[in-house]
Amino acid sequence: MNVQSKPKLGVAMTGYGFMGAAHSQAWRVAPRFFELPVEPRQTVIVGRNAKRVEEARIKFGWAESSTDWRTVIDRDDIAVVDICSPGASHVDIAIAALDAGKHVLCEKPLANSVEEAERMAQAAQRAAAKGVFAMVGFSYRRVPAITLARDLVAAGRIGTLRQVRALYLQDWLVDPESPMTWRLDKALAGSGALGDIGAHAVDAVQFVTGLSIESVSGIVETLVHERPLLGESIGLGGTASTERGTVTVDDVALFTGRLTGGVLASFEASRFATGRKNAFRLEFSGSDGAIAFDFERMNELEFYDTGDLPPEQGFRRIYATAPEHPYAAAWWPVGHGLGYEHAFSHQVRDFLVDIAAGRQPHPSFDDGLQVQRVLDAIETSSAAGSIWTETQRAETQRD
Repeated sequence: MNVQSKPKLGVAMTGYGFMGAAHSQAWRVAPRFFELPVEPRQTVIVGRNAKRVEEARIKFGWAESSTDWRTVIDRDDIAVVDICSPGASHVDIAIAALDAGKHVLCEKPLANSVEEAERMAQAAQRAAAKGVFAMVGFSYRRVPAITLARDLVAAGRIGTLRQVRALYLQDWLVDPESPMTWRLDKALAGSGALGDIGAHAVDAVQFVTGLSIESVSGIVETLVHERPLLGESIGLGGTASTERGTVTVDDVALFTGRLTGGVLASFEASRFATGRKNAFRLEFSGSDGAIAFDFERMNELEFYDTGDLPPEQGFRRIYATAPEHPYAAAWWPVGHGLGYEHAFSHQVRDFLVDIAAGRQPHPSFDDGLQVQRVLDAIETSSAAGSIWTETQRAETQRD
């Protein structure tokens, strides 16, 4: 399709921090490497601080900046709203955007509570009936090696799935004097390690296996209860402060789960795993083989086949950069690996292809709600002394 003839989709994005940077990169790059049926335009970036959002506009390549998301949503030239702002903002922005007829891409976790996520899923269902769609940004689904793992499991290459292990380990909070951020405030973030990185582990396990977590038993713990406030948190313009704030989210979450059909899974999410910067590891053990993935080697997938001759048995490395591997054909010659940011470009690609085709993108808001119910069940289990807690699984559509 000629670029000039492609429908133009104006995009508005809320938030300009870490995720805002990653999403901006994706909106800029995806149309240049994938043949898309529509042309996205980085129309408006929105944030509360006028000076900083304007600086982000220039840095990230947006046409305009604004401090009022409500006004932006009302604009006729905006077709997509991308929500990268803190979790507390998701529910109001997403529902307003969907009710205004805008497609929505929303960062994970979907909301700060099950009740908010239910309202968002209901809004998405109303919008879908009118051809307007919503998707949750679980970007790790779009890492080629993880997508390949899903394909291998679906093809029966490891036989009957028996056990799953998932760990997501970081250490950026190990220092007790690291300052407070919005991610440590339950009112803004909803939860800590559980929702921030544990949600990725939950979604990735369900995505690769095609199964749902039906019950959990878990422990969540806050290890450092007070941290210094940055000056900007109390109106001092970013200068140092002797005041301290209360951490109201978890630092570590440990939980086990039962998936559909009785498959057992164990999970760990920690921002106190000393020495681990972004160690996201998945293992899937089956009757005929096994698969292992480690994000610290994100282009690789380990595959074990019990059908190999005994002298040859062992995990083999699949370097997921060949044109036959998911998404890889759009990028570099075989062997030239991809990075963290590429998953976001793949996310934009899939989102826009589905929108143009008039079909529901995945993960849907229903999928996001199901993950939210798992997170809530883990917190409930921990509060009750680690009893098994049903996730009250909603009916969801799966890829």
